[in-house]
Amino acid sequence: MLKEGDKAPDFELDGSDGEKHRLKEFNGKYLVLYFYPKDDTPGCTIEANEFNKKLDDIRKLGAEVVGVSKDDLKSHGKFKEKYDLKFLLLSDTSSDMIKGYGAYGDRGIFGVGTLRNTYIIDKNGKVAKIYEKVKPKGHATEVIEFLKAAK
Repeated sequence: MLKEGDKAPDFELDGSDGEKHRLKEFNGKYLVLYFYPKDDTPGCTIEANEFNKKLDDIRKLGAEVVGVSKDDLKSHGKFKEKYDLKFLLLSDTSSDMIKGYGAYGDRGIFGVGTLRNTYIIDKNGKVAKIYEKVKPKGHATEVIEFLKAAK
């Protein structure tokens, strides 16, 4: 189980920008890595729109937002376009990275799958903060408060 202070697991996943992405490309800045169950569903849409609305504030604090789900790139493309999302979405169709971060498990009535967890990775690739069982409404503000305190 991943804990705060641990080195963040590396990954190599396809992004919504058509490129492959790895953890090391975010070195030197904070990475807000948020895992969500499914594109264009109510909670996931609230969370994505809040991150999108607060993206400039987050970037001013030296951080980048990246969303991860098991949806494919076609689904990510539609989701980004529909809500004009300005940040990267990564596709983990195998759920290997999702499981590696501990963001996979029992979702109650929704069965087993991706959990709504957020991991803030510091500038040196270590897990600075873990949010589990995230409530979509207000989460972006919660992340901003953490980033302000971490500066």
